[in-house]
Amino acid sequence: MARRALKLASLAAATSGIYLYGNKFLDPNDFGVVRVGRAITTTAVITYDYLTSLRSVPYGSEEYDFLKSQVHLRSAERLRELCCANRGTFIKVGQHLGALDYLLPEEYTRTLKVLHSQAPQSTRQEIEQVIREDLGKEIKELFLSFEDTPLGAASLAQVHKAVLQDGRTVAVKIQHPKVRAQSSKDILLMEVLLLVVKQIFPDFEFMWLVEEAKKNLPLELDFLNEGRNAEKVAHMLKNFEFLKISRNLGKLYSEMIFVNGFVHCDPHPGNVLVKKCPASGKAHIILLDHGLYQDVEIRSNAAAYLPQITQLLNNVPRQMLLLLKTNDLLRGIESALHTRASASSFLNMSRCCIRAVSTYQRSKSHSLYRRAQISLTEALSLWQINLYELFLWLKGSQLGNWVIALLSQMHHSMY
Repeated sequence: MARRALKLASLAAATSGIYLYGNKFLDPNDFGVVRVGRAITTTAVITYDYLTSLRSVPYGSEEYDFLKSQVHLRSAERLRELCCANRGTFIKVGQHLGALDYLLPEEYTRTLKVLHSQAPQSTRQEIEQVIREDLGKEIKELFLSFEDTPLGAASLAQVHKAVLQDGRTVAVKIQHPKVRAQSSKDILLMEVLLLVVKQIFPDFEFMWLVEEAKKNLPLELDFLNEGRNAEKVAHMLKNFEFLKISRNLGKLYSEMIFVNGFVHCDPHPGNVLVKKCPASGKAHIILLDHGLYQDVEIRSNAAAYLPQITQLLNNVPRQMLLLLKTNDLLRGIESALHTRASASSFLNMSRCCIRAVSTYQRSKSHSLYRRAQISLTEALSLWQINLYELFLWLKGSQLGNWVIALLSQMHHSMY
């Protein structure tokens, strides 16, 4: 009986193996056990390398620095291989790490930067499958032509050039299959692994990366949100005729498919293209012809707003300018990290600025009454920030939603 059961199990395993091998849409790398096992193994190997390679070497010596650099390089290469194998969310996080030039060793940033230009591409069959499942139609029903080779591929999606049935040329951004389904599991896996690493290395401070991924990935995976943002940018810059901005075509996009107008920018005077740089991810204005015409166009448009800006800055208190400057610095850091603005970071920044200004004012004051007055003003300002932080917390919590709904009902019942 046992022998017969073993034969049946072997036959089932062989049949399953043949089916998986022959099915083009099933990739062993997409199975949870394979992805989790690969991530755990890579993390364990990197941890063991750090623990053993530097154990018997005097800290601070030339030999220590050399060996540490070698461990950094080996670990970065293992991490890059893990990102390329697991794809999707792993590549996205790897790209973030590659941009942290001022936080990570140079061996990591240099090795991981290649993920910006080596993102995997989905096949034509996978793209057809995504369109079929998300829109319920075939490619030939939506487009007169659709180029197989993508114009560009990123960690979460890739872009193809196509022509609509009405003859308009468009850029079609299509999400890689399985990315959305795997993203939440991948983030949870990273969080668990980073918590384990932090227990071994207490100075390891990268848990914030998981928190940012939790907040930003759902937004990046929602192409409806991207469509709304594209419309906002087009509306904001509509008066600048020298900027070539594509208009999104709202009728055809979904959460996984975004159809945008294709911008033809032939190099001639006056053509300026707003483009995303693949190396840094930042938005740049690319001058297609570095002639005098573009320089005059940009200068004249910028100069038109300078008087209003100068007048506004003259009426702004110095403390507020300090807040704005610090805000600008935070946004620059967030741009480099590709992270979304967090209310908590700006609230903490405001507290620091208020304390700094108050400390400076007290140091310049020789009157005990004046110093007490400054301290009272500081305490009131900090209390207002704390009150606003409580309001934001209530507004974003379930309790806050219940309170707002109750007040709304009371308001309607009164009228």
